[in-house]
Amino acid sequence: PEGFKQMVPAILILCLAWTIGDVTKALGAPEFVADLVSKFGPGLKNFLPAVVFLIAAFLGFATGTSWGTFTILLPIVIPVFSGGIPAADLTSELINGNDMLMIAIAATLGGAVMGDHCSPISDTTIMASSGAQCYHLNHVATQLPYAMTVAAVCFANYILASFIQNVVINLAIAIVCMVVVLLVIGKLNHSMNRHSQRD
Repeated sequence: PEGFKQMVPAILILCLAWTIGDVTKALGAPEFVADLVSKFGPGLKNFLPAVVFLIAAFLGFATGTSWGTFTILLPIVIPVFSGGIPAADLTSELINGNDMLMIAIAATLGGAVMGDHCSPISDTTIMASSGAQCYHLNHVATQLPYAMTVAAVCFANYILASFIQNVVINLAIAIVCMVVVLLVIGKLNHSMNRHSQRD
């Protein structure tokens, strides 16, 4: 019974998120945003994956659900980057090499999962902290530095990805960037530990 009580908020959040996704589609938000982006021209479009990543992270954090964020943002993001191609033809569009569409979808999914992971009202956060038998805000606080470090690297790489537009090359660059950041953090941590031992 106690476990079910903890799961009720998560179930409600997920149901509300799916409803919000349907309302977003019914209001015509995908068409409105796609039209707005096309008016700004291709210069702005190159920075959109990074912006989408930030928006998805914010929505995931605010709603506490990555799936709800997917249902809100994907119907908006896909028409913007696919040029209005029907959903039935999207698979062929991805196979034929629309790298910007793939990058934008990845930015949406990655940002939503990152925001959900950091959110104190996320069902996964509540379950993980319950399983570890710790106060869930402490769980959030200990995860934030790791999640924010990865998010910063992702944001920079989504900017690069929109100019390079090759998924394989972008993935290789992102992996190298993450390794370099981890090595720098490790070196700084080691240096700070040596200084504290001297004192």
